[in-house]
Amino acid sequence: MSEGAAQFGFDLRHRAEGLAAGLPPLLAAADHLAVALQQGLHGRRRVGQGTEFWQYRAAQPGDEVRRIDWRRSARSDAQFLREQEWQAAQSVQFWADGAASMAYRSSERWEDKGSRARLLALALAVLLEHGGERIGLADGMAPPRAGRAQLMRMAEALSLRDAGVDYGAPRASALLPGARAVFLSDFLGGFDPVRDAVLAAADKGVKGALVQVLDPAEEEFPFTGRALFESMGALLRHETKEAAGLRARYRARLAERRDELADLGRATGWAVTQHRTDHPAQTALLWLYQVIGPNRGQGR
Repeated sequence: MSEGAAQFGFDLRHRAEGLAAGLPPLLAAADHLAVALQQGLHGRRRVGQGTEFWQYRAAQPGDEVRRIDWRRSARSDAQFLREQEWQAAQSVQFWADGAASMAYRSSERWEDKGSRARLLALALAVLLEHGGERIGLADGMAPPRAGRAQLMRMAEALSLRDAGVDYGAPRASALLPGARAVFLSDFLGGFDPVRDAVLAAADKGVKGALVQVLDPAEEEFPFTGRALFESMGALLRHETKEAAGLRARYRARLAERRDELADLGRATGWAVTQHRTDHPAQTALLWLYQVIGPNRGQGR
């Protein structure tokens, strides 16, 4: 890893941790999420080898005598056992689009789409790491691991770009069966690779979230008069004398793509949302934590 990429990774991690640090007050507005965050790994509500008490249950034939809670049993004619919560760590794997289209921003007032996608991915990874989860990348560059050092590995890997590629497609070859996944992209390129990746993940029992990250100009299409539209990789060009005449068709195509994403989410059980770079990053991070956080699923 080059010195520049390592420094970029350090800066990205620092910003992501700052964003994550500001999330607990926001989570306090949603009671169940605040409790889940404070409890860390607790709250999975599954019996296992953890140390936190979950519930009492009546003793059954074959139960070990040493597991009987005699104090609780003394208050009844039956014998009761204490059960602990399941605390096995889960794996969450990320893909943040690094293609040329993600470098777009229409104003200096907000960051480009790629920077926002990487920040959200790493900020969520910070929160999940705090909860003891295994975190990693879906393409295998950083296989899921626990611990703080993994955040630096992920930050360095996320700093790499897909040179010469206008639009990206999820790289999900290294997804673990039963894991959870987060794909962040503008999803403006060909849709077949996106559909194939999510369907392949679903076949492995992977549940996840799709976050479409867009610049406000890509939603509003404010362009008028003569304009030259060119892809960020300069592979596609279109010149028009009156850009405003394209607005209705463009918005219809964007709505069609969002419908495709929503249909894919319904078919696979994945959550889908849109996020604009002129909106607070905390909004998308809260949504992601709600659908991906420690209380969601019991994957690997």
